Amino acid sequence: MTISKGDRLPEATFMAMTADGPAPMSTQDVFAGKTVALFAVPGAFTPTCSAKHLPGFVDKANAFKAKGVDQIACTSVNDVFVMGAWGKDQKAGDDVLMLADGNGAFAEAIGLTMDGSGFGMGKRSQRYSMIVKDGVVTELNIEEPGDFKVSSADFMLDQL
Repeated sequence: MTISKGDRLPEATFMAMTADGPAPMSTQDVFAGKTVALFAVPGAFTPTCSAKHLPGFVDKANAFKAKGVDQIACTSVNDVFVMGAWGKDQKAGDDVLMLADGNGAFAEAIGLTMDGSGFGMGKRSQRYSMIVKDGVVTELNIEEPGDFKVSSADFMLDQL
């Protein structure tokens, strides 16, 4: 079952790269008491994700903060080292928290997985975005396969 507006995010653990190396972050750590703009991509370093999706959020980070967003977070079914390297490559810095969902447990728990086997990618996350307030989904934007419209930074800014 796919998560919906009004639903609370399930408990899951991501991995994030820190100055001290990989560290676990629970959904509680990321979302409790905060307004978070979360977006998911099928894969780090992939064309649309690297050329448009992540850069849009990096470029518009200040606009999100001005509209009351405490944290922008990006998740993908990649390992923490790949997500850390991708964040560094894209100059995400402190503007975008890079959350590795290495085994796809979070994507599966919210019902937003896709089969990327045809591209040699295995189980991945669908492309989507959501606004989460204190762990509850207030906006949810799920892309049609191959599209990049409703999960963009600009689309989300219009929802705030």
